[in-house]
Amino acid sequence: MRYGVVADIHGNLPAFEAVIDAMPAVDRWLCAGDIVGYNPWPAECVARVRELDAATVMGNHDRAVASDTGFRFNSMAAAGVSYAREKLDDDAIDWLAALPNRRTIDGGEILIVHGHPENPDRYTYPEEFDPGMLEDSARVTITGHTHVQGVREFEEGVVMNPGSVGQPRDGDPEAAFAVLDIDTETKNVNVETRRVAYDIDRVINAVEDAELPRKIGTRLRDGR
Repeated sequence: MRYGVVADIHGNLPAFEAVIDAMPAVDRWLCAGDIVGYNPWPAECVARVRELDAATVMGNHDRAVASDTGFRFNSMAAAGVSYAREKLDDDAIDWLAALPNRRTIDGGEILIVHGHPENPDRYTYPEEFDPGMLEDSARVTITGHTHVQGVREFEEGVVMNPGSVGQPRDGDPEAAFAVLDIDTETKNVNVETRRVAYDIDRVINAVEDAELPRKIGTRLRDGR
């Protein structure tokens, strides 16, 4: 089985479209949360995730938008949440509100969370990945939240973060994603982390047109 893995799209449609175009043929899409927030295409990104029928968990920005509450947000994050609340219709908000905090795929072989299996809001960077994040029969745990791409292999399995589609913070401005391949017979796991360029200037212009904080767009140039 081959999976296209994404996380932290954050309303960045140009980046998400570039990832969709760059993704090889996969059997299923998986999303580790935060479809909305920051950038000015929340409705379009929710619609694309739903069209892809991606197995998705709730990120902290998704929850903030769905519940109309903050999460220790700075001014940029708070502005993105308010903007998304204005732009999403009731159906999209209800869909976000129904997302689970964790999800298992293929009989429990894959666990998807946003932050950490023990706490969906816990920032867990790749250097902090440990085999304890592989629960029960899981061969792979997928996480997001940090916007930092990384993979660690253990005897028990693989812990991975595909990186952020819409707001990378690992010093690489290109949109991040991953391809996960699990051999159905041997159960061997292979992860390819990938990046793709997209039109960052289009995002900066759209951020300004939406009267969102300008730094939401300009920070994308540095991948920070």
